[in-house]
Amino acid sequence: MRARDNLTVEEDLVREARDYDMNLSRIAEEALRHAVKLERNRRWYEENRAALEAYAQEVREHGCILDDYRMF
Repeated sequence: MRARDNLTVEEDLVREARDYDMNLSRIAEEALRHAVKLERNRRWYEENRAALEAYAQEVREHGCILDDYRMF
């Protein structure tokens, strides 16, 4: 389902994009999807930073848990 919203964009940019027959809705949707993905990933990292850093420290001090079983 699609939602309608109002965006304010520089007039010259919109005019040029229309001159090139660019689909502004599709471009805005793709850019917004990308920005949301980046923000979701940034927030996930922030929420999990302590655990990730603790695990990295554990590996530095004691190695990987499966080091004895690696074939490479």
